Amino acid sequence: MIRCVNVHKAYRTPEREVQALRGVDLTIDRPGFYAIMGQSGSGKSTLLHLLGGLDKPDQGEVHVGQAAVHNLSERELDAFRRKQIGIVFQQFNLIPTLTARQNVELPGLLAGEKSDWLYKRSTELLEALGVGERGGHRPDALSGGEQQRVAIARSLLYSPKVLLADEPTGALDSASSGKLWNLLGQLAKEREMIVVMVTHEPAAAANCEQIFVVRDGRMFGKITTEGLDAAGVATRYQQLVRAA
Repeated sequence: MIRCVNVHKAYRTPEREVQALRGVDLTIDRPGFYAIMGQSGSGKSTLLHLLGGLDKPDQGEVHVGQAAVHNLSERELDAFRRKQIGIVFQQFNLIPTLTARQNVELPGLLAGEKSDWLYKRSTELLEALGVGERGGHRPDALSGGEQQRVAIARSLLYSPKVLLADEPTGALDSASSGKLWNLLGQLAKEREMIVVMVTHEPAAAANCEQIFVVRDGRMFGKITTEGLDAAGVATRYQQLVRAA
């Protein structure tokens, strides 16, 4: 359901060119909870943005589901991001003047969906994510963990089969982070989704089934996490990077 072939991406300024990705290959062919792990500047967030259609590669192919993302027009990318994929960011990106329910409904409202369907769907999602009673509250009245659950509910409005999460617990405390990692794993299993989380934290990656390790814009290999805790993931990560 996810396939990247020889993906390159560079960012250019008047002073220099930064090679963010250098020929990355990636295949995920079944539902589950996965991590893309690497240090700051490794290219992991760039890769996630290409998977989400937020940017395009300079070279190579990006396939998500039935979409050849690298070939889509801007209009097609808008439809792809709205209905075929969910994206969750570290800073939640909720509209502060809207309630939690209105934030969940917003993509459908912009797409012209009927209000009765939106109300039913937002109610279902907020309840499923444990914040049903918070639907009438604005973001500033919610905890960080609650805001991220609302953001996830919004990303699930159209029942996408792929959910991308870019450092989703970066703004949360450790207790809220643990709950969110469990939630993402449950979503992958119960909804038969591919959930891909970008992280630099072994504690986060240890919750995933497999970890794809990125360093200096290149894919260095993968780690199967069965039997590993955070310390075990950190050790395997260092071994893999050193061996490469």
